[in-house]
Amino acid sequence: MKAKSKIPMRQCTGCREMKNKKEMIRILKTPEDEIVLDATGKKNGRGAYLCPSGECLAKARKNHGLERSLKAAIPDEVFETLEKELNAIEQQ
Repeated sequence: MKAKSKIPMRQCTGCREMKNKKEMIRILKTPEDEIVLDATGKKNGRGAYLCPSGECLAKARKNHGLERSLKAAIPDEVFETLEKELNAIEQQ
């Protein structure tokens, strides 16, 4: 009998719910201190996870969840860029 494989779970920095890693979007702080959206989930750097919804991004912005997870201050321009990218993903 084959053992069940473990499903990696991650916590959303916005709604704080545990979900399957593949359902989440990874926000990444690169070694150059640049904050980007990591579509592959394999880039080097410190990562934080968000549900693919604008609501969770708004919650993460309000409660400073992304800043706490990435251990860096995030400027408003980066939040606006992330919002645009999330909207593009939601519409697909």
